[in-house]
Amino acid sequence: MSLFNFIQKKGSKPIPPVPGSIRRETIHNASAKTGRSYSVTSHSNTALSSIQGRVRKVGKSQINRSLHDNTRRLKRPSQLQLISDSDDSGSEVSSDRRVIRQKVDHEDRRLRIRDLRRQTASPEDGNRRFQMVHAAHIASLNRPSKYKLAFPQDTGGTTVEVQYPSAPDGEMYGNQGPLRDGSPYLTSCSFDLVEPSQSDDFKPLDDITETLEVIVTHYMQGLDASKFTDDSHGLLRRLKRAREKKDGLLYISILREWNEAIARMKQNGLFADVLDKMDWLDLSLIERILTQTYVRTVSPRVSTLRQYENGTDNVYGELLPKFASEIFRITGLGPDHVFVDLGSGVGNVVLQAALEAGCESWGCEIMENACLLAELQEQELKARCRLWGLFSGSINLRRGDFLETNAIHEALRRADVVLVNNQAFTPELNDRLTNQFLDLKEGCQIVSLKSFVPTGHKINSRNLNSAYNVLGVVERRYFSACVSWTDAGGSYFVSTKDSSRLRRFAEKNLGRD
Repeated sequence: MSLFNFIQKKGSKPIPPVPGSIRRETIHNASAKTGRSYSVTSHSNTALSSIQGRVRKVGKSQINRSLHDNTRRLKRPSQLQLISDSDDSGSEVSSDRRVIRQKVDHEDRRLRIRDLRRQTASPEDGNRRFQMVHAAHIASLNRPSKYKLAFPQDTGGTTVEVQYPSAPDGEMYGNQGPLRDGSPYLTSCSFDLVEPSQSDDFKPLDDITETLEVIVTHYMQGLDASKFTDDSHGLLRRLKRAREKKDGLLYISILREWNEAIARMKQNGLFADVLDKMDWLDLSLIERILTQTYVRTVSPRVSTLRQYENGTDNVYGELLPKFASEIFRITGLGPDHVFVDLGSGVGNVVLQAALEAGCESWGCEIMENACLLAELQEQELKARCRLWGLFSGSINLRRGDFLETNAIHEALRRADVVLVNNQAFTPELNDRLTNQFLDLKEGCQIVSLKSFVPTGHKINSRNLNSAYNVLGVVERRYFSACVSWTDAGGSYFVSTKDSSRLRRFAEKNLGRD
């Protein structure tokens, strides 16, 4: 089941294309691991023309005062900087002529080098079961209107567990007994394997298949995995045949074979060795973990997210994982960086940044229902990271107005990348945010769906105090299946906090006095 299917809205009005010619290039991945190719674009427009005509002379004190106001508490950045073909200080919006390349070689992957393997270092990481939402909790015969037995010959009472690469215990699939004290978490019980009555509900057997395939693909690199992958007699192939034949006993027997094999590999330290050799996470692995987290926490309650008020700032929409991953790549987000999502919804991008980049990740959301689901996702992702043996960066979620939350203000002063899904923000809120960006450190990158700088804005003696003057903007394109509210592509903007243009303007005009 793909991520966020529950909130995708088909037939929405597409975002209109941005004028200008687009150059498309296909970059073939040289990595033997994936063998995929990537279609990317870059704008071929030239930068906007520089300021024309003479500018009124202004006093030295006025310019110096403006520079002081717009550069307070700023430091030089340490992260990778975006470099445009044009360094025209007169125009704040430029076109990006660079080809976006997928990070596939060693030089690109340096940004993601970090310790990925989770170390067993705390009491909760011992050999006891830990709290998590099992598949059996959201898909069981306790919901007869939604689920039925997957294998008709089963009479119930069969325990089905799937082992993962790290934790000593696995995940339960099937019919769940009553929970004590209404807890949403399971310890151990007996289960039946089930399937949904409706095709758009969670499919436990698909979840099992996809999980096993991801484990084989990413955790058995360099190992002999033929007993799992052989087209004729491999475990994955035999599991698929058992399902097609509706042979429940055979299906369960093959799952037990899987569990025994995974347990031996864990005991021999094979998965730990594979993780120690990884320096980045493939998007397919990231999506599997995020999907598992989402469908167990958000999907059962997704109807609460449709309670929003049109025409206000409280409108819900999500950036999907491949779009978020591209944002992390082009901004060079890494483990030593701070990421802030303003209006973080159910926390999807906050969690993905912590998992994918290993960074310190912050999010703030004002809608109460979305905040509750974000906190459930945070708890579940931590459990999922333990199952998969992965270490993530810190996750920091806050409830409230991001313009009024002190913890977010402090995080913004340290931020390297700020995400603002301002697609539905009112102009007033966008203006308030722009002024807030004066407190960002030099080099901080702001990613938004709408530009914070008006098209054609130019520095002149009458607008020296404008926050627009310290933001250099690059316009980019995203393609289909990148956002939850439409299948169409659209534009997004990367603004970099850069006071040098204002400084150059001041130096140039001071020289005329």
